[in-house]
Amino acid sequence: MDFITRTISVFPQLLSAVPVVLQLAFGAMALALVLGLLIALARLSNSNLLKTVATAFVEVMRGTPLLVQLVYIFFVLPSIGIAIEPVPAGILGLGLNYAAYLSEVFRSAILSVERGQTEAALSLGYTPTSTLWKVVIPQSFVVSMAPIGNYFISLVKDTALTSVIAVSEILKTANMVNSQTFQTTEIYTAAALMYLIISLPLSRAVILLERKVRANA
Repeated sequence: MDFITRTISVFPQLLSAVPVVLQLAFGAMALALVLGLLIALARLSNSNLLKTVATAFVEVMRGTPLLVQLVYIFFVLPSIGIAIEPVPAGILGLGLNYAAYLSEVFRSAILSVERGQTEAALSLGYTPTSTLWKVVIPQSFVVSMAPIGNYFISLVKDTALTSVIAVSEILKTANMVNSQTFQTTEIYTAAALMYLIISLPLSRAVILLERKVRANA
């Protein structure tokens, strides 16, 4: 009973870090969605240069650990005159990393749209560009909704990695509380529960959103 009481007593201190986690998650996801779509379009374009650059970006981001990327952005870039504050650095690092993965989701989703849909739109007088943005991409978003939601939940949990670049999110806050109280088991149990409390409602919201999008498609 004492363990439960001590664990619960840590929650108020960790709650102050929840807005930071949400800021990181939503900011990074917004960046990842926009950049991921642009990368997917670049890889599907007729330009060899765009394909090469986009493919190289994806391979580098997927081939190196996210933790290393965050450290590089925060600690290495200042040596060349690019200093970024902890939270923006976290958003940038998470966003770039997840953009690489989401680009593959978007690329697969775009390729899954039947060719007949494009041909029908062109026959109705749509330009190739308007066909892409008004016909193909909206349908691809419906197809990609489930994996996007899953990646978002993973991103929420990966915000814990930003603790290494001085972002005061849940894990960083737990580390500071632990250094003062040394109640290691209770503190990190509370931190794990806090991430669970955040993730479960988001998981449910993603499922409901996916159902709604598919129903309206």
